[in-house]
Amino acid sequence: MTKSSAPRRHLPTSPFAAPVAPVAKEFSLGDRVSHDQYGLGTIVGAEEGIAMLVDFGAQRVRVLSPYGRMDRL
Repeated sequence: MTKSSAPRRHLPTSPFAAPVAPVAKEFSLGDRVSHDQYGLGTIVGAEEGIAMLVDFGAQRVRVLSPYGRMDRL
C-alpha cells in the first residue's frame, strides 16, 4: 500500500479544525540566522519564496522554504 501524494481534503461539516499551512518566514541578504542542525550562519543568497543560501562558516547550505528550523537573530 502506498501513501497518496494528494493533500487530504477537509469537509466543512467536520467537527475537527482544518489543518493550517505553515507561514514562510521572511529573510533578507546579510541576515544572521540560527539553524537547529547547522548552527549560526549568514544569508548570502536568496531564491524568493523557494530557498535561502546560508553560509555557516565550514559549509554553504541551501535551506528550503518555509524555514521551520531557522530563526533570525
